[in-house]
Amino acid sequence: MVARALDRGGATPLWRQLQDDLVARLRSGEFAAGFPGELALVEDYRVSRHTVRQALHQLRADGLVVAERGRQPRVSPAADVEQPLDTLCSLFGSVEAAGLEQRSVVRVLDVRADGVIADRLDLEGSTPLVHLERLRSAGGEPLAIDRVWLPADLAAPLLDADFTRSSLCAVLVERTGVRLDHSRETIKAVVPTAAERALLRCGPDVACLSIHRLGRAEGRPVEWRHTMVRGDRYAVTTESKATGRRH
Repeated sequence: MVARALDRGGATPLWRQLQDDLVARLRSGEFAAGFPGELALVEDYRVSRHTVRQALHQLRADGLVVAERGRQPRVSPAADVEQPLDTLCSLFGSVEAAGLEQRSVVRVLDVRADGVIADRLDLEGSTPLVHLERLRSAGGEPLAIDRVWLPADLAAPLLDADFTRSSLCAVLVERTGVRLDHSRETIKAVVPTAAERALLRCGPDVACLSIHRLGRAEGRPVEWRHTMVRGDRYAVTTESKATGRRH
């Protein structure tokens, strides 16, 4: 087998050249049937295993491949659902935009007190809260565990609503007239618990995104939400424009 060309006398490190070539091959769809293992890359490029691992480390950091010790690297699957950062109540709309059938299994819908959540909503600790927990699916497969708390004085009309195929934001407007107009979200990668993995039906190599959101309506905090979403099915997107300022 003829080794793939790398500039062994150039200034660019071999691992970076290897990384760039693999990215080009990934984007061309060359690895649709499967990504080569470390030993195959060593033979194909005539480089050391250390060089291959350096290149794979960056590809993994960039989310292009999944590469774990003792297992053959594989191409990261494309996200089924993409959600813009600057859109309120957008998970429902994003699933719809992806052309996937959306369905929710309501696990909890009741009124309870929770001092920690009440504090986040600027309420007294004993204030009654409507709590809704759903297992949300897209295209027949679990996508997210969604937990929401709202002040009961506003959200009591939601207690008999059918959330199987409905957006909470739409039902909130329809039944209470309350429309979220501002939110603050914190998103971070987490390792789901065994119980969360079972609900989401995701393997041990799948991370999740944990999203906490405080939603407001006319300045009043009216929603605290925690969403645990599968990282292999969901991506967050944003667009930026140059401001003309130099950094």
